[in-house]
Amino acid sequence: MASVVRPGGTPATVALEAKGVAFTPHAYEHQDTATNFGEEAAAALGLDENRVFKTLIVQADAELVVAVVPVSGKLDVKALATLVGAKKATLADPALAARRTGYIVGGISPIGQKTALTTIVDESAELYDTVFVSGGRRGFDIELAPRDLAELTGARFAAIARA
Repeated sequence: MASVVRPGGTPATVALEAKGVAFTPHAYEHQDTATNFGEEAAAALGLDENRVFKTLIVQADAELVVAVVPVSGKLDVKALATLVGAKKATLADPALAARRTGYIVGGISPIGQKTALTTIVDESAELYDTVFVSGGRRGFDIELAPRDLAELTGARFAAIARA
């Protein structure tokens, strides 16, 4: 069974609107059987996977960190750990990620999270005028300028993705 999500009304869009940040909502039909949500979004929206970014919550020693990387690649956990001064980094427990961000897994947006976390966006985002990230629900992405994403989340750009 598929669900269609209408744009708007998520903490991400509320935060964008409150700050007056330009963005474009993109709803698509989410398949309940999908497990790779970023690839699903890229395919459904007809986009290059390098321009669609997934939001990962990472446990870096005792701290949670948000990593935003292209759907086409994987997170380089060693590079992320080094950037945030941690000895070790692993993907956070999904239940913990959902509790701390206020979003469900597969719909975690880097914007409008319940708890402000250190955020790192892969530097490849700067290659594009706009990028796509989760809008806060499965089946809903938002398109915005990478600099606006970084400004709104307090993120910095760094090389944290690998092929």
